[in-house]
Amino acid sequence: MMRTLFVSDLDGTLLGPDRKVSAESSRLINEAVDDGAMFSVATARTPATVGPLLADVKSPLPFIVMTGAAIWNREDNRYVHAAFHSEATAQRLAELYRRHGLSAFVYILGEDNVIHIYHIGDMSDLEHEFMEERLHTPYKDFHILDKEEGELPKRLDRVLLFYSMRPTGEVARVYDEIRDSDDLRAVFYHDMYGDDIALMEVFGPEASKANAVRRLADMVGADRIVAYGDNVNDIPILEVADDAVVVENAVEAARLAAGRVIGPNSEDSVAKDIKKQTKMLKNLE
Repeated sequence: MMRTLFVSDLDGTLLGPDRKVSAESSRLINEAVDDGAMFSVATARTPATVGPLLADVKSPLPFIVMTGAAIWNREDNRYVHAAFHSEATAQRLAELYRRHGLSAFVYILGEDNVIHIYHIGDMSDLEHEFMEERLHTPYKDFHILDKEEGELPKRLDRVLLFYSMRPTGEVARVYDEIRDSDDLRAVFYHDMYGDDIALMEVFGPEASKANAVRRLADMVGADRIVAYGDNVNDIPILEVADDAVVVENAVEAARLAAGRVIGPNSEDSVAKDIKKQTKMLKNLE
């Protein structure tokens, strides 16, 4: 069978409206894996939620997490690749955030394969709630004792991400200053908190879903990539795929980047397509 890598976004794509992988999707993907399919995901989520969400999916492949900033192997809880900020850039960003009074969570991958999270600036109630929801997991270690800024490590050579969730004007001021920098990749957007709160993720320059998908394909020896998505942040993986697929509920921009459209995420459409494609490829042997 042609060595095809199937890689799917999670939220809005593989996950149903309840933000879970259904029992039917798990069953179909597992059958496809048993028939030789290579399956992985590419998501903005961290292992703290990816692990539990995919607990019933038995794919042995590493997963692309944190929007491509890292590739994580669930089998031994090990990061097999990470796209770090340079230490100079991380120091510059920390100083910039403090100068503008913009708070941020700083994600650092430790030598222990655990993500250690620090915080710059005073913590808002929203940020504190965000942290509280993520405290009880073996995949993350928060180094935050109260709502005031804690001390960052002296070495900042393993920083994966600066993450802010603050009023739009505060975030926009910093984004406008760094958006065109060559030594980082900044993403500014609004999500579940509405237009008043902006989110900004600042990654190293090589961190992207597209780069991570290419790297994973090389790692597993795939000669063909089938990618599934639903939103603007999935366009990079759709553009590098040999078969770019979106679910019916995808936004228009993602549809324009896709080669075909399948059913909605509410109907196990990604898993059904993987099962169908795997069967077709097997029949070609």
